[in-house]
Amino acid sequence: MIEHLGPSYQVTALSAHSQCDKLLEQVRRYRPAAVAVTEDEACQRAAQELKGTGVRVYKGPAGLVEMVQRGDVDVVLAAIVGAAGLPAVFAAVEAGQSLALANKEALVVAGSVLIPLARERKVPILPVDSEHSAIFQALHCGKRGEIRRAILTASGGPFRNAPVDKIQNATLEDALNHPTWRMGNKITIDSATMFNKALELIEACWLFDLPPHQVDIVIHPESVVHSMVEFIDGSVMAHLSPPDMRTPIQYALTYPERADGISRRLDLKQAFSLNFQPPDVERFPAIRLAYDVATRGGTLGAVMNAANESAVAAFTSGKIRFGEISRMVELTIQEHEVQPNPGLDDLLEADRWARNTANRWIEETLIRN
Repeated sequence: MIEHLGPSYQVTALSAHSQCDKLLEQVRRYRPAAVAVTEDEACQRAAQELKGTGVRVYKGPAGLVEMVQRGDVDVVLAAIVGAAGLPAVFAAVEAGQSLALANKEALVVAGSVLIPLARERKVPILPVDSEHSAIFQALHCGKRGEIRRAILTASGGPFRNAPVDKIQNATLEDALNHPTWRMGNKITIDSATMFNKALELIEACWLFDLPPHQVDIVIHPESVVHSMVEFIDGSVMAHLSPPDMRTPIQYALTYPERADGISRRLDLKQAFSLNFQPPDVERFPAIRLAYDVATRGGTLGAVMNAANESAVAAFTSGKIRFGEISRMVELTIQEHEVQPNPGLDDLLEADRWARNTANRWIEETLIRN
């Protein structure tokens, strides 16, 4: 994509956790000035391989934060999965860099701190998720006071029509068999539980300054309508394109301009149907939990996200059943004493507390089973 956009777009810096081979391949291809590697062994190997090339190697999470604040960086594409991406996101905003945000957890965990900071620093936050990019673009069709609701679409994942008992006992292979998108394991499992959409609901509230009751979720299996905005006159503006993440990534990088794209195009000469249905909260309790968390606010976003990360890790390692992911998150939320106006330290402490509490519930579940 960067090659396609032309010489005015250059890769200045890249980061990785442990996938050193892929990082080195990208270094050879894009010739960045710097890389950050957060896993010790991979960082040592990268430093050895890049010795004498002029590429600066930043070590560990602290090195990633330092790299993000380089003076030759204009736009930071933040795509580290989970709460681990939070320090780099804050570093980018502190440095005044434009933020192309694919890490939804940053807003779920710390939107109450990040959004005011971005406004203070006059840093634009450009959504990379296809759903939030669609809402962002549709909002240009009206004024803030003319919005009736934003409508997030969800594919429904591999279990959108599955019986509840089948969902409860789904295997890892079942959960990773997404019908539309090809993503990393964590995001794919979140799509199967619909915690991915739960996180996106909270993210949308922060990004677009909307209360939870003005954000709806609808199942749309084709993943062609990426999201919609309804205005007070009844008009609904929808963003349509084939499911291809290159489209929202490119728009975040080129905004406010548009450039020729390399994504697949929607062929309206071919017959096809678009289907919509409401989500079933019995199948997907994550949706119910998300509205509760978004409404009550405070530290609950951090708690929900951390508990979900712990539960997904436990499912992936075979400790709990698929259907127990939502249950572990709900038990953790129920035990939490909400702080209504947290600072960043409070949010990080809530994250730590939630991981410990969720892991305790997981261990108790293991003993019972």
